Amino acid sequence: ARVVQGILDSKRHPEQGYRSCLGIMSLGKRYGTERLEAASERALACNAASYRSLRSILSGGLDRLPIPRRNETVKVRQHDHLRGADYYARKGAQ
Repeated sequence: ARVVQGILDSKRHPEQGYRSCLGIMSLGKRYGTERLEAASERALACNAASYRSLRSILSGGLDRLPIPRRNETVKVRQHDHLRGADYYARKGAQ
């Protein structure tokens, strides 16, 4: 409901958001209400509450993963092609 309300509120005329809202309802029929609710929570947490975002979250299965907290750091797998801040500091000094 918060996603739908956000879409309607973001439009100058609420009627402009009706197609997006109908699309969201069809996502509920296709993926089920539980998955749609989980995808909506993720979209709201990312400030990306739109039909396209919900469709992407659901099709990628991201709704099944835990939502990262705001201040939580993401671990990046180390490999040879990663460069840290030190690399760029050295480049700037040359």
